Amino acid sequence: MLENLDATLLARVQFAFTVSFHIIFPAFSIGLASYLAVLQGLWLWTKQEVYLELFDFWKTIFALAFGMGVVSGIVMSYQFGTNWSVFSDKAGPIIGPLMGYEVLSAFFLEAGFLGVMLFGRKRVGPGLHFFATLMVAFGTLMSATWILAVNSWMQTPAGFAMNDAGQFVPEDWWAIIFNPSFPYRLVHMVLAAYLTTALVVGAVGAYHLLRRTSPLRAGTMFSMAMWMLTIVAPLQILAGDMHGLNTLEHQPVKVMAMEGHYESHPDGAPLILFGLPNPEEKRVDYAVEIPKLSSLILKHDLNAPLDGLDTVPEELHPPVPIVFWSFRIMIAIGFAMFGLGLWSLYCRWRGSLYGSDWLHRSTIVMGPAGFVAVLAGWITTEVGRQPFTVYGHLLTADSVSPIAAPAVATSLIAFIIVYFLIFGAGTFYILRLMSRLPRDPMGDLDEGPIRTAGITPAPQAAKHEEVRHGA
Repeated sequence: MLENLDATLLARVQFAFTVSFHIIFPAFSIGLASYLAVLQGLWLWTKQEVYLELFDFWKTIFALAFGMGVVSGIVMSYQFGTNWSVFSDKAGPIIGPLMGYEVLSAFFLEAGFLGVMLFGRKRVGPGLHFFATLMVAFGTLMSATWILAVNSWMQTPAGFAMNDAGQFVPEDWWAIIFNPSFPYRLVHMVLAAYLTTALVVGAVGAYHLLRRTSPLRAGTMFSMAMWMLTIVAPLQILAGDMHGLNTLEHQPVKVMAMEGHYESHPDGAPLILFGLPNPEEKRVDYAVEIPKLSSLILKHDLNAPLDGLDTVPEELHPPVPIVFWSFRIMIAIGFAMFGLGLWSLYCRWRGSLYGSDWLHRSTIVMGPAGFVAVLAGWITTEVGRQPFTVYGHLLTADSVSPIAAPAVATSLIAFIIVYFLIFGAGTFYILRLMSRLPRDPMGDLDEGPIRTAGITPAPQAAKHEEVRHGA
């Protein structure tokens, strides 16, 4: 049975599986590193112990997520040699140095200061410890920058030439790194990481607010997370729109698949909200659409013509159903984040941010949504690029190693078993840590909900100070 499988498809599935596991950890650790820096900065500025207590709570979770991200990422580098050796040979002169820069600069920066951040506060002093935390946060952003430069170059290649051996060789490193889609992809991904972290932090805060076990700590993290969600969600919608316009310019076929446009629309294209893409009949069945809205969004003109997949050879079509639905999942979650942020803003204005059980329950439900949105966006980006590894220049079918399907299938099965065991256990342990937020020193508050992030009522603050100083 294994001999009848397609080695290329199995190699793609294996890489998709490992990268899907990997990306959820950096997406969390990028945002969490910045959150730790903010917490420590607020502690140094205000001297309020709650920020230091939250820093100590989240730094352990960060260390676990960071470690699992590193381990899950190592496997992918081996797959470049085992399953994608032709791609590595042809694109190696460009991909190799960029990946090397990520290790030499970003990863060494993170690893070098991580130990100081985790264990060195009492040894190096608060100032240097804060600097170490900033360097870890900066290192995670630098790591994302290099990795996204690699991926963006594969999406919109620039600054290269082809040598006699058929390899991509660099001509202009600035053009390679700052390729046409890189700025949009970087902003979109970093904002996604911040939103992902905000939802997790908010869900943990909401969980403990519902349990009434640690209202000061839980209220502080919940308030901070909701501010992040309120501010960043609309920025992400704007950044996503700009990224979409850039994709239309440089990867129009991907946008055709995202929009479900099998046919060209010379007088304005509809926005298909929902439907069932039918690749055989080249149409979207049961489509629910708004006339001409797609042209308005993409071209800012109701009557602007938009090409469809009928203008592209069928062998160059990406898998439309996957791209169509992953894009909609990402968009739906993005607007759900925006809605949750507005709801929290309304509750904050009404003075019920810490007492609205339904807001807290909804935040808990939305806790994993950031990871789902990141995966959906990644699927849209990568599957929409097919059938190319280097868009427009190197086909996926021409990038795979000369390896037998049974070998790829066997290693895929092994990856599935090991990943679910190891990373499943790690994720379970992280969830256990999140559920064990220490109780506030003063116990449950009986004078009403607290207000954090600059709006703490004086009676609650005075009570906390009395308890903290042994009064």
